[in-house]
Amino acid sequence: MTASPDYLVILFVTTAGTNGARLGSDERELLQLRWKVVDLRNKELGHLHDVLVRPDHTELTAECQEITQVDVESLALAPPLEQALRQNILLPECFYSFFDLRKEFKKCCPGSPEVSKLDVAAMTEYLNLDKSSPAFPYGASQVEDMGNIILTLISEPYNHRFSDPERVNYKFESGPCSKMELVDDNAVIRARGLPWQSSDQDIARFFKGLNIAKGGAALCLNAQGRRNGEALVRFVSEEHRDLALQRHKHHMGNRYIEVYKATGEDFLKIAGGTSNEVAQFLSKENQVIVRMRGLPFNVTTEEVLTFFGQHCPVTGGKEGVLFVTYPDSRPTGDAFVLFACEEYAQNALKKHKDLLGKRYIELFRSTAAEVQQVLNRYSSTPLIPLPAPPILPVLPQQFVPPTNIRDCIRLRGLPYAATIEDILEFLGEFSTDIRTHGVHMVLNHQGRPSGDAFIQMKSADRAFLAAQKCHKKTMKDRYVEVFQCSAEEMNFVLMGGTLNRNGLSPPPCKLPCLSPPAYSFPAPAAVVPTEAALYQPSMLLNPRTLQPSTAYYPAGAQLFMNYTAYYPSMQQRMNLHTQMMQPGQWPENGFAFKVPSS
Repeated sequence: MTASPDYLVILFVTTAGTNGARLGSDERELLQLRWKVVDLRNKELGHLHDVLVRPDHTELTAECQEITQVDVESLALAPPLEQALRQNILLPECFYSFFDLRKEFKKCCPGSPEVSKLDVAAMTEYLNLDKSSPAFPYGASQVEDMGNIILTLISEPYNHRFSDPERVNYKFESGPCSKMELVDDNAVIRARGLPWQSSDQDIARFFKGLNIAKGGAALCLNAQGRRNGEALVRFVSEEHRDLALQRHKHHMGNRYIEVYKATGEDFLKIAGGTSNEVAQFLSKENQVIVRMRGLPFNVTTEEVLTFFGQHCPVTGGKEGVLFVTYPDSRPTGDAFVLFACEEYAQNALKKHKDLLGKRYIELFRSTAAEVQQVLNRYSSTPLIPLPAPPILPVLPQQFVPPTNIRDCIRLRGLPYAATIEDILEFLGEFSTDIRTHGVHMVLNHQGRPSGDAFIQMKSADRAFLAAQKCHKKTMKDRYVEVFQCSAEEMNFVLMGGTLNRNGLSPPPCKLPCLSPPAYSFPAPAAVVPTEAALYQPSMLLNPRTLQPSTAYYPAGAQLFMNYTAYYPSMQQRMNLHTQMMQPGQWPENGFAFKVPSS
């Protein structure tokens, strides 16, 4: 729509929380809608419309009550949002377009302050207009002033024409991304804490009202090829990225989502690809992608098409099926399938765990970015570098208590940014009962905090009391679970087993390889980062008493050890186990390991 419209609607919204420049940044509900129609052709203002909206929760912040003077009793009698908006009305496309009055004002008045510093009061003062009566209720005065500003801009001497409105994308468009594409560093964010079953459409709904670039929602995979709860999202501009950052810790279902800045390089590592086969597969736009996992290695395209049948036809027949293979063309058991619409995709997903031959097939909704990641993982060097052979329970012997005494506690669900100081504060009076070097922070495969930590206490009684009193206490808006355990159970978990109410569950017997066996990797480096441990790797060969690093711990604090470990993959565990079972030989990485008792 390049022609100037005949009418504009001035809209003013009030929420139960923060209003003004940070409107909507705190997830609070709508309370009030005020609007007025502007007749641009006849240069007239319509009447003020005012609608109260009853929120699901009527608690109002002190700021909202002070500024808006909303009557809580009237609010309780107001209709809910669905009735207030009359949702059965089909809105035309023009309702997804808008003009930012500040930007239009800047076009007319280049000498005015920067857009970020403009508000209704500043624009009224710049044009020397009379302000509306202070007797007007909150919002009504702003609507009146905005109407006067618009009438001034379209009149002499400005004669401004409102054209080329900004648009809100009401539908997310998927599509491929090339590694050669230029991605603006100021238009990308990283979302963390997503439900594992979330899709790119769920991400688009979370950022509803902001324009995500075509194919700009890329879900990240972990070393096993499964979603890790993170996504890289690319927006159309820096302005939309900045607005997305204001949704930090907004909720998707029952989970709050963390939103951070990221770079274009981060996005291309996940979403970018160079394969012509993948580009051709993804060239069919607006298709729903389904991932198949667990296919027989000798399956054919015809068998896949027969598996889905007539109720969910595959787009393009054979061209709508993409098998994932190793560089030597060996099948991996994975494939991606295209469907033309949501209905066909939902019918296909109903076949989850149906049999194909003698194998049951897992089906998941997928994205273009996931196709790129999986193909990149198997067709070239892995995107996520493998950690060096992990350190298993390698505490110096003098710090390992008897395994049959339950004098340890496990913290589960820690914030990823939690530090040792946060743990000491969380434990409170029990922090004085921690053994020297007794705090063990655990990292995952990617070298990031896993949310788990083990604490060695001075006695089993204090460990029991700490677990009883600290269980489900809050640390940085998250509740943390605290369990009593033994050193044996701690070692067992660090090796990849699980600890639950039913006792110990051993590490799984089989895990998928992280990459094809033909890959060669450089010589492994030390696993424990020097900035995250008091023990240098070489010191593990000959443990001895160490002096604390005064730069690492705050003055007056008891000496603790920020010890990190990786959850190893099964292949790495088997390699290490084989090496440890051969007496007189050193493991490949030059470290000696203590095998935990079983």
